[in-house]
Amino acid sequence: MGAKLMNVFMKKENKINPMIGASGVSAVPDSARVVQIMGLKEDPTNHLLMHAMAPNVSGVIGSAVAAGILLSFLM
Repeated sequence: MGAKLMNVFMKKENKINPMIGASGVSAVPDSARVVQIMGLKEDPTNHLLMHAMAPNVSGVIGSAVAAGILLSFLM
């Protein structure tokens, strides 16, 4: 929903693909592969795997940082 709202105010050539946000979960690399398959079904020339892996990996890094902060409060 956030990407669709941002796309209302952006130019056509700068629009954000909302499927990239779906790959931001920490299920590496499965969610990125799902986004790649969905993109290929819509447009066979669409290659999203590397673009989907970036938020995927950052989700893992964010989870690790949050776990480290939580552990620092508990110890």
